[in-house]
Amino acid sequence: MSAIQHARFLASAASVADFPPETGPELAFAGRSNVGKSSALNALAGRKRLAFASKTPGRTQTINFFELGEAGRLADLPGYGYASVSQALRATWDDLIGGYLTGRRTLVGVVVLMDARRPLTDNDRKFLEWLRPVEASRLILLSKADKLPRAEQARTLAHTCAALDKAAMTSQVALFSSKSGEGVEATRNLLDTWLGNKKPPEKGN
Repeated sequence: MSAIQHARFLASAASVADFPPETGPELAFAGRSNVGKSSALNALAGRKRLAFASKTPGRTQTINFFELGEAGRLADLPGYGYASVSQALRATWDDLIGGYLTGRRTLVGVVVLMDARRPLTDNDRKFLEWLRPVEASRLILLSKADKLPRAEQARTLAHTCAALDKAAMTSQVALFSSKSGEGVEATRNLLDTWLGNKKPPEKGN
């Protein structure tokens, strides 16, 4: 069983001071508001209500931490790009997210959800700029891929990879759908590798 399938809620942090102690490898999940991040977490964990989805952008105002058994932890970051909230609250969330990404020494990987129909928005690019100095592996999941025809999925994947290469933003990219299950098992395997639970496949295999 994948480590993420052992996830259980640990704590919510509204400030850097609230972060739980760093005791092992940690994964972070991020994404624009309403991009399908909660649905993706639920699909990966094999649960219906591990993470709560909301139709109100910006509702999540904390970083939610989950234990992954003895394998490590997962941090669910607040959605970014929340235009409907006040400037003061947005600044508070920026401090929270920035403080986590730059100060968490146990962070081994960051998963960024982007809508496959509208990847690399201005807000997505801003977040990726935040990640430049962060020494952690990166994976971009193009969520809601089931809403695109197969040919369009392939074009979107290729376009996103090319745009990231041009911007020198190193990251793995994959199609994902919490509805159809596309990319779920592959993502679990990759996250287990990041956590040190599985060896990466040998070249040529």
